[in-house]
Amino acid sequence: MNKKNTPFYLSIAVVFGVVIGLSLNGNSKSLLSFSKKSSQEQKIKRLINFIENDYVDNVSTDNLLDGAIREMLGELDPHSVYIPKENLQAIQENMQGKFVGIGVQFRLISDTITVIQPIKNGPSIKVGIKAGDRILMANKDTLFGKNLFSNSIPKYLKGAPNTKVNLQIYRKSNDSLFNVTVTRGNVNIKSVDVAYMINDSLGYIKLNRFARNTYTEFKSSLNDLLKNGMTNLVLDLRGNGGGFIDIANSIVDEFLEDKKLIVFTKNNKGIVNKSFATKKGVFENGGLYVLIDEESASASEIVAGALQDNDKGTIIGRRSFGKGLVQVEMDLGDGSAVRLTTARYYTPTGRSIQKPYKKQTNKNYFREFEERFENGELLNKDSIKIVDSLKFKTPKGKIVYGGGGIVPDVFVPIDTTDYMHRFYFNTLNDFAFEYVDNNRKKLEKWTINAFLDNFDKDEKVYKKYLKTLKNKNPFANKTKQSIQKYLKTAVANILFGDVGFYRTTHIEDKMLLKVLELETKKE
Repeated sequence: MNKKNTPFYLSIAVVFGVVIGLSLNGNSKSLLSFSKKSSQEQKIKRLINFIENDYVDNVSTDNLLDGAIREMLGELDPHSVYIPKENLQAIQENMQGKFVGIGVQFRLISDTITVIQPIKNGPSIKVGIKAGDRILMANKDTLFGKNLFSNSIPKYLKGAPNTKVNLQIYRKSNDSLFNVTVTRGNVNIKSVDVAYMINDSLGYIKLNRFARNTYTEFKSSLNDLLKNGMTNLVLDLRGNGGGFIDIANSIVDEFLEDKKLIVFTKNNKGIVNKSFATKKGVFENGGLYVLIDEESASASEIVAGALQDNDKGTIIGRRSFGKGLVQVEMDLGDGSAVRLTTARYYTPTGRSIQKPYKKQTNKNYFREFEERFENGELLNKDSIKIVDSLKFKTPKGKIVYGGGGIVPDVFVPIDTTDYMHRFYFNTLNDFAFEYVDNNRKKLEKWTINAFLDNFDKDEKVYKKYLKTLKNKNPFANKTKQSIQKYLKTAVANILFGDVGFYRTTHIEDKMLLKVLELETKKE
């Protein structure tokens, strides 16, 4: 599976990833309740038969039906969507947190599939495939020099459980060409990008989704940090587009006392379904900071809203996305599916955090980032639009607002330098990979801590990279600090994976620096 090439990419999970409530509503077959004799169904059948038999040109009625379904859902809300069969498997794998394949993270480097990292405990790592290996052939299919797109590669590497694929590998480190047979198996898509102790008492967990395996991973990480002396936790939900509501509830339950309300939903019949915390929470007395941003959506907002409304912890960052609708997925029988909004969810104080939307303008709904940037909201808390009529009060008297996302307790503006890397994105990552690939034996001896302390202190790597920018950017010298930061991050990401990426970016992370400032004030 092609993992994101690097965490530099802005999340697009809010489009297809915000899927909550799939386990709330029982049998989803109730979604479409046309009887076989219904006039609506007969009308559609007559029209399709008429087109197939008598239309002047040859047309695909499948395509017509797909288009009709999209048009119907487009008249509803932005999160009621049609999923074509060619996309459904990947989306379901993402939400289940696993897929069947060989288990590598890869990039296309000069038209060749290059392994960035074999996935831990996956089939490839078990047969000795290493970072930097080039996959030249899969069975009889040649995979290099063919101008393949990244999204076309998984079909050669994924397959049914326990099936075998013979790979031809080129290993640059010893200039060798060899074959290896990999037995495809289940590969976990991790939900916890990284978990570590920031200092002796402060732990950190980064969650990227709320999939089926998320709670298990989260609980394991939480327990490990507790064993290491954690008394306060940073739960990072930035860029987390959501997932299953029951998984979000399970995570919130670790922080709230027994019988505290977590979330409630209400459907079109006025039926209310409430979720409460239980006695099982292991961090009910711990200190908590939750980081959110404009891409934290859906289940992320359930977590942040539940904690904020119960006066647990401190929410830090920027206003969240604003998605408070529950979807249920139904298989349409041909490999495609629809996700239909069946309820709204509300935080414990009764807030709906669903932002406004208008029918037939759903495209603009997902472009709100630009609007927030232009109106200054991402830079100044006072620019956040709040509605006094949607004012609510927590048990301890804190004022919170509904009507569009979770407004944090402590605002941290966006770091505009984080978007400078877009200019350098391709050159930075290409250079970083080539640098690591040419110096792999030396670099692999480094620990993450040694790397963070000592990488490129003499600026030789930076100067070498700068030469590749000659005549490409006249302002390069004015952005030296930013280039050095992102170059170090790109190298760390290739060497150490997500751990390297996050540990490096955290050095100058404004939200984490705000957490440390608040921690100091408590002392």
